[in-house]
Amino acid sequence: MASNGSRLPSDPLGLQIAFRALRYRNFRLFFGGQIISLTGTWMQQMAMGWMVYRLTHSPLMLGIVGFVSQIPSFVLSPFAGVLADHFNRHRIIIITQVLSMLQASILAFYVLTGTISIAKIIVLGAFLGLINAVDIPARHSFLFEMIDNKEDLGNAIALNSMMFNAARLIGPSVAGVLIGLWGEGFCFLLNGLSFLAVIGALLLMRLRPRPHNHLNGQPLQKLQEGFRYAFGFAPIRSILFLVATVSLMAMSVTVLMPVFARDILGGGAHTLGFLVGATGLGALSGAIFIASREKPIGLSRLMPVSSGLFFGLGMVVFSFSRNVGLSMLVLFFTGLGLMIHMVLCNTVLQTIVDDDKRGRVMSLYTMAFMGMATFGSLLGGSLASKIGSANTVRLGALVCMLISGIFFLQLPRLKVLVKPLYQKSELPLEHA
Repeated sequence: MASNGSRLPSDPLGLQIAFRALRYRNFRLFFGGQIISLTGTWMQQMAMGWMVYRLTHSPLMLGIVGFVSQIPSFVLSPFAGVLADHFNRHRIIIITQVLSMLQASILAFYVLTGTISIAKIIVLGAFLGLINAVDIPARHSFLFEMIDNKEDLGNAIALNSMMFNAARLIGPSVAGVLIGLWGEGFCFLLNGLSFLAVIGALLLMRLRPRPHNHLNGQPLQKLQEGFRYAFGFAPIRSILFLVATVSLMAMSVTVLMPVFARDILGGGAHTLGFLVGATGLGALSGAIFIASREKPIGLSRLMPVSSGLFFGLGMVVFSFSRNVGLSMLVLFFTGLGLMIHMVLCNTVLQTIVDDDKRGRVMSLYTMAFMGMATFGSLLGGSLASKIGSANTVRLGALVCMLISGIFFLQLPRLKVLVKPLYQKSELPLEHA
């Protein structure tokens, strides 16, 4: 890479810059295994929403199923962060992936044998929520261990999000076709098999020994220490609050997507796949945009702009749309905005926290991102049953725009507070 930051002549498209984190063997293995596994995960998620709505015809039940599958992330993530800071994150992730494969396999068995019920869906959803509550903080923290040059951490986070949304683009589209051909059970079965890829990749990794601090019988003290550290520093506190609010409000459109696909736009399972795929394509584009930036100069202001303008305003337009093509176009931009927002929030958090508290801070990020989405599912389903799905989405969009505007006004003060951290770290100040 040229010292002046320009692209190399042999890299006219900037691919070496955009994919530079893949030069690390462990991250390359992780990337390949995860993209297969996550494709299966998105197939299952899309098939689950369609199956629940097909069985119940209830927006409220969509919200309830989403709630029970995500509430463990809100309740247990802080404790999982303590585990991630004191035990081997690599082993934790292997265990969670094996358990996730088991969950998908049991779900597939019930559906394929015709013995599935809403009660079983709720129990299995809660089981997966318990697994994710431990897996997500450990996985976010583990990214730091796979990257030798910490200047490439932001790129690794962006590529991780790119991988997530490439799967989000492919999975629902494939699921829409498979549901029409063989039903939802086949999607669940393929998801279970897809975990073999990421488990194999994790087992092939060669990692440097990492010192582990034993809990010494004081998990609650460590938990309190993490809360004081995160909420005692305004930049971390403000980012977590922004992520929490956007996740709470954004979940309404996700959980209500089957309603928009079938009842508002008059489509079927394939329409739902197209809508989710358009969101994923936008999110993938957002991740590529961030990854292609060699130095993220001036991008911090895009955190509130992307969530408030691209996502918030886009959701307002989507709520009024009655055309599938227009809805897909709008969802592309909302996905792009939301992804830029989340990648930048994650990157800034990862670069300003102490490594011995990284797991706990990222567990709070998981609480804000996944945990608050739990209540967003329940809130979205409940409100939709009273004021309608379109009005529910509009209300959430307006709240996102308001909170993003407040954060934007706070940015100058927050940048002053984080500047000393970047001056002491190995990261360039342009990350601030």
